[in-house]
Amino acid sequence: QVQLVESGGGLVQAGDSLRLSCAASGRTFSSSAMGWFRQAPGKEREFVAALSRSGSRTYYADSVKGRFTVSRDNAENTAYLQMNSLKPEDTAVYYCAARGTYSSITVVYTRRQDYDYWGQGTQVTVSS
Repeated sequence: QVQLVESGGGLVQAGDSLRLSCAASGRTFSSSAMGWFRQAPGKEREFVAALSRSGSRTYYADSVKGRFTVSRDNAENTAYLQMNSLKPEDTAVYYCAARGTYSSITVVYTRRQDYDYWGQGTQVTVSS
C-alpha cells in the first residue's frame, strides 16, 4: 500500500507560480512510477505529467508543456509539480498518483488505469 498526500495548492493570479508536493508513505516510493492528473468542475480527470521510477524520464500533456515541471526526491519520498505561468484554464483539483504494479525504471505512464494509488487532491485556482 502507498499513501499519498498532496499539498501546495491555493488561489493565485494568472502568470503566477505554484509548487505542488506529493508526500508518499508505505511501499518503497522509489519503486513506483508517479503521475499528476487534474480534474476541473464538470470535466473528466485528465493527465498532466508523468515521471519514471528513476526520475530520468518525464512526459507532459501538451497543455502544460514548457510551463510545468515534474520531479521527485526519492530520499524524501516526495514528488513535486512546479507550475509556472499559470492560466485560468489550469484551475482544477490536482491529484498525484503512484503505480502499484511493476514500474519499468525508465518508462512513464500516462493513463489513469496505469496507477493504483491516488492522493486526496489539492485545489488550484487561477484568477484572470
